[in-house]
Amino acid sequence: MKSITLPEELTLETNQSVQVFDYNSMQPIVKQEIILNQNAFSFLMEGTKEVFFDTSAISIDNTRFLLMGAGHCLMTEKLSDVKSYRSVLLFFTNEALLKFIHKVALDKTVSKGYKSVYDFQYDHFIQGFAKSLSDISRLSKHLQTKLLEVKFEEIMLYLTEIYGTDFLSSFIVKSPDSTQKFIRTVETNQLSKLTLKELAFLCNMSISTFKREFEKHYGESPIKWFQNKRLEHAHYLLNQQQKNSSEIYVAAGYENLSSFIQAYKSKYGMTPKQHHKK
Repeated sequence: MKSITLPEELTLETNQSVQVFDYNSMQPIVKQEIILNQNAFSFLMEGTKEVFFDTSAISIDNTRFLLMGAGHCLMTEKLSDVKSYRSVLLFFTNEALLKFIHKVALDKTVSKGYKSVYDFQYDHFIQGFAKSLSDISRLSKHLQTKLLEVKFEEIMLYLTEIYGTDFLSSFIVKSPDSTQKFIRTVETNQLSKLTLKELAFLCNMSISTFKREFEKHYGESPIKWFQNKRLEHAHYLLNQQQKNSSEIYVAAGYENLSSFIQAYKSKYGMTPKQHHKK
């Protein structure tokens, strides 16, 4: 599946610092590779959305909205009961954000570290704000440009008043270098069901480069390393939470029970059932 680059592939202007797009679809997508060249709000109106970034995975319905940093992510969109998906997207550049920070004297925002995506709860104000963005998206480009500068400032003022300025730190802190990004992505997703291809995409690497980097840092192949981590997690669930095999094999990343039992026995010298009895 071809990667999608946003906002360019929505035919938006690439030289605008703030842009809006009212996105509607009747087709669900599963783990679509997305390259975000700008930061973006996603005000979900219909359906559900799941996003995987390098260090975060978030799933929302239409009671919440997302604030996503520029970068690579995997996105799943599921249709609502009326078979539609809709999200109002507000794209903005780092320059637009820095301009806002300086204008309202938030220069002393303390960096809390890097985070790729945030989710927030809708309230009456945000619902009205999202609707106003949809209305603006139907206006001329010239008028949109003037209004969106004000609307961007409006939503940022509101969020910093309600949630404080901590969430801004991810946008003003220096992004992690490629090695930090690689290690964070691997460690965060050690129990996820992402494929090597998907993990490599989140790290902005080819599969072959990802494998080389992995063996350099972890001393074994990614397949073996991830399998061991999942079996160790299964061992923990059996030992500490008294779960049985049928309850945990999916959580351990296995498609069927028999393959899980075989792998567990190979690592620990006994089946999960024998371990449970012991």
